[in-house]
Formats: sequence, structure tokens, C-alpha cells
Amino acid sequence: MTGVQTCALPIWLLAPAQEEVRATIAELPPELRERAEPLPVVFERVPPPDMLDEVVQPDTLGLFVGEAFPDGEGGPSPLPPQIFLFLENLWDFAEGDEEIYLDEIHVTYIHELGHYLGLNEEELEERGLL
Repeated sequence: MTGVQTCALPIWLLAPAQEEVRATIAELPPELRERAEPLPVVFERVPPPDMLDEVVQPDTLGLFVGEAFPDGEGGPSPLPPQIFLFLENLWDFAEGDEEIYLDEIHVTYIHELGHYLGLNEEELEERGLL
């Protein structure tokens, strides 16, 4: 997993999240792992104010931004492809349960990776990823 960025997150939230994303990538089928490994994952506490809009709410768990892989490079998005995971929101969603937290990191990462790969929820389930 390259391009991992962080912003002053508590290590007890960040370290397990990073490990779960690494493990999730390692378990992907080779053709998907090849696409996922170079995709940056940005770990944030919560969505920053400049990211909030009709789609991105303060309690958003994850977000894919940029051009989806099937669309190629150089499309209309001004942002490079990347996945954001909002760790405090994920922790709150899990109600402080570490097992649920890690499971939700996995599910949220796969969901956002699906956006990048052009796969919907049904296609992700058919591939055994969700």
C-alpha cells in the first residue's frame, strides 16, 4: 500500500486501521490487488470542513475521490484517485468495539475500492469481497 497519509490521529485508532487495510489488500485476488496497492489511502479523524457537501456529511465513514480506474486518467476530477477513511467516525459507528471497528474498516475500504474499480455492491458481493 503506497501513498498512505495520516493526520495526527491517535495511534490506537490509526495502527489497527492501517493493518486492517494492509490485510484487506493482501487478501484481494491478484488482479484487484494489483490495482489496489498503488491507490493512496488517507486516514483522517473526520471529514474536513472543505470536504463537506450534500454527499459528504460530518458522519461519513469513507470516501473515494478522483477518477475511477475504468475511466482512465485525465478526466474531469481535479483530485488524484484516493480513498479517505474517517477513523473517528468509524470508531463511533462501532460504538467503541474494536472487532466491529476493524470489520467496518474492511467493509468501508472495500466499498470505496469498488468505486475506484467501477464495481457496485452486488459485483463486490459476487466476487466474495463483502
